Amino acid sequence: EVQLVESGGGAVQNGGSLRLSCAASGFTSEGYVMGWFRYGPGKGLEGVSYISARDGSIYYGRSVKGRVTISLDKAKKTAYLQLDSLKPADTATYVCALDSTFLTAQAMAATSTSLYDFQGQGTQVTVHS
Repeated sequence: EVQLVESGGGAVQNGGSLRLSCAASGFTSEGYVMGWFRYGPGKGLEGVSYISARDGSIYYGRSVKGRVTISLDKAKKTAYLQLDSLKPADTATYVCALDSTFLTAQAMAATSTSLYDFQGQGTQVTVHS
């Protein structure tokens, strides 16, 4: 059984930082894309960032580009998302997702989250003004 174990959420002040992690277990494929999307009050689903283990491609959502950095430890099948210069508008539930279908991070970002192979439970990020 594939599990995605998420950690690192929390509450910070405006301008603060957080680091999210997502560890995949029970997943044996070496070809996959991993990353996060988010949803919050009054917001739809939004792709935050994805990274491909196949070709190293990376996607950043327009609203977070320049403020987040994603990385991947392939040996551990663990992805990390460094969130910097956080704003109240970043307050949301961040959900880790993994899919072996896509070649590139951009392809995963362009696909409905409902079609992803695996999703975590989500971790809350709250940014106080």
